[in-house]
Amino acid sequence: MKKMSKTSKNNLINYGIVIAFYVIVQILSATGNLSNLLNGLLVPLCIYIIAAVSLNLVVGFSGELSLGHAGFMCVGAFSSAIFSQVAGSSIPSVPRLILAILIGAVVAAIFGLLIGIPVLRLRGDYLAIVTLAFGEIIKNLINILYVGVDSKGLHVATSSASLQLESDGTQILKGALGISGTSVLYKDIKNSYFLIGIILVLITLFIVQNLVNSRSGRAITSTRDNRIAAESIGINVTKYKLMAFTISAALAGVAGVLYAHNLASLKVSTFDYNMSILILVYVVLGGIGSVRGSIIATIILYVLPEMLRGFSTYRMLIYSVVLIAMMLFNWAPASRAFRERLRERIVSYLPKKKKEV
Repeated sequence: MKKMSKTSKNNLINYGIVIAFYVIVQILSATGNLSNLLNGLLVPLCIYIIAAVSLNLVVGFSGELSLGHAGFMCVGAFSSAIFSQVAGSSIPSVPRLILAILIGAVVAAIFGLLIGIPVLRLRGDYLAIVTLAFGEIIKNLINILYVGVDSKGLHVATSSASLQLESDGTQILKGALGISGTSVLYKDIKNSYFLIGIILVLITLFIVQNLVNSRSGRAITSTRDNRIAAESIGINVTKYKLMAFTISAALAGVAGVLYAHNLASLKVSTFDYNMSILILVYVVLGGIGSVRGSIIATIILYVLPEMLRGFSTYRMLIYSVVLIAMMLFNWAPASRAFRERLRERIVSYLPKKKKEV
């Protein structure tokens, strides 16, 4: 019997964590032990897990600092919401949602490709500043856009007055007011959003983990570890960094699609730099380059502030202490040495397999 590799075991553990989380939530819901507050956090939690895992592909495995992840989520959210509004009830809910997810991913990937070609020639702080600027540019552009649809097709304008629609027309995007009513189009599958979110998380894990463990993934991590050495053996550094950046943008677009279709009203002001920083915090505290760490950190850090609401004034103080503790646990040399000793001790107590003669 062929022995399973360590990489395959780690990948299966990550899938298992997500599936176990879904099963536990279903058990709590069936027994009536899941509060309305926690129930409302489930879909957003899936959104942020997808966003964190996809950002880890750039920050952790490609070694570049990107602060424009919310911009790609914004592009995916609004492009998919406009499609859903235009399609309306002419397409059944499930196929329409699948098409919306694909459209959001493709549009975000196109923007990632267009931004990545000039931007990925920069490094470090310069790259972070440019990606941050991209997120703000996207937000401000959508903020002045007005989109409507009538019998003549789709109309786009930069002001409400200049948007000329026929009597049968409908205004979809209303500038700073955003798009409303998208979730109403999917009311028949609204209760299945958490399951859809879990499926999208598993697909994200499948894409990221298979990419990282592939030949292209090894080329991506080699550019992170030593750019000069990678170039010296013929690896096209820009190509592989652009690949990671584009795939990360596409997955961020998927997170944006789920975000847009889960809300009654979608506003562009939500996708500011604070969202990008929040996702980056999940990645850093979970461990840069650790997919499992991104999942666990997102679950803990997203749910914790809501769980601490009963502490009123001290809620954010406790949250800050937890952030510091997680950072020290992950990155402090003493903590890492302690975890290594603990792991060795646990392994020593496990029964050793006898070698076959």
